[in-house]
Amino acid sequence: MIDLRSDTITQPTQSMLEAMMEAKVGDDVFGEDETVNAFQQKVAEMFGMEAGLFVPSGTMSNQLGVKVLTDPGDEILIDAKGHIFNYETGAASALSGVQVRTLDGKNGKLETKILRHTKRGHFDWEPRTKVICLENSTNKGGGVCYTKEELSDIKAFADQEDLLIHLDGARIWNAITATEIKPEFFGEIADTISVCFSKGLGAPVGSMLLSSKENIARARRFRKMWGGGMRQVGLLAAAADYALDNNWDKLKEDHRRAKEVAQVIFDSKFLAVDLKKLQTNIILFDTVKELAESVVKKLMEKGIQMIPFGLNTIRATFHFQITDEDVEEVKTALAEIGE
Repeated sequence: MIDLRSDTITQPTQSMLEAMMEAKVGDDVFGEDETVNAFQQKVAEMFGMEAGLFVPSGTMSNQLGVKVLTDPGDEILIDAKGHIFNYETGAASALSGVQVRTLDGKNGKLETKILRHTKRGHFDWEPRTKVICLENSTNKGGGVCYTKEELSDIKAFADQEDLLIHLDGARIWNAITATEIKPEFFGEIADTISVCFSKGLGAPVGSMLLSSKENIARARRFRKMWGGGMRQVGLLAAAADYALDNNWDKLKEDHRRAKEVAQVIFDSKFLAVDLKKLQTNIILFDTVKELAESVVKKLMEKGIQMIPFGLNTIRATFHFQITDEDVEEVKTALAEIGE
């Protein structure tokens, strides 16, 4: 089966398993796991941040970012397609007591003209707008990335309005690969950053929150409160460290393969895709004459898995365990849709 449902489905390679077995571990709740300590510092320095905190999931990392930047009754701003709003089970309101206000951006991205006049809190009856949440690359936006100029404009606006920025970088490695923006630039833009190792990089588990030492100290306490305090977590950190060192360069091949498949979709009379939006490893494409679920079922019968992403929209996500031979099979199957 060729599985394009997500880039989260990769399996650890033998070399990654060996790195896990060789990890020097300790009790991380006591701060004694040297592997995770070194990895947290490594990633923090990469992004120009003071400290990092390894956590089980991107959702926890995002929610810790929201938690340390807000107080109950505050409001966060996010694109209506943002992961924090759509896929984290209402956690921002449940865990941090904040109101999530959605804005209609473009392809999951916000811009300053949309953010203008959104800040509230001047009156007692208003929530206090506190944080702008960005996602790079965008999931529901189809893997689209922010440009350096767009991020700089939003940062200038945030500083002017005394707002903070949280960056959901679940696929930040894909965004860096596509845009060639240096990691440390994101540290200049955001107050907190969530990065994930279990998507395109191929680690089995793990994300990290990056921020100031003060924010990470607070996040560590909340991580423990939420059940995320782990013991010999260096086993997982070693896998993530291996993935970062060995699999990051493979992302450009995921992007190339996605573009090859997207061209077949573009040429089809029964499928449609906007090639201008395709920047990374995610393809969002539409069905023309039948429902997405029907096309997904037909592809499944040909040994290819994708997921419906709307009534007439399908998502295909590429990862390093999809080969060129797999791509040829996918292209053939898509070309036969509607025949």
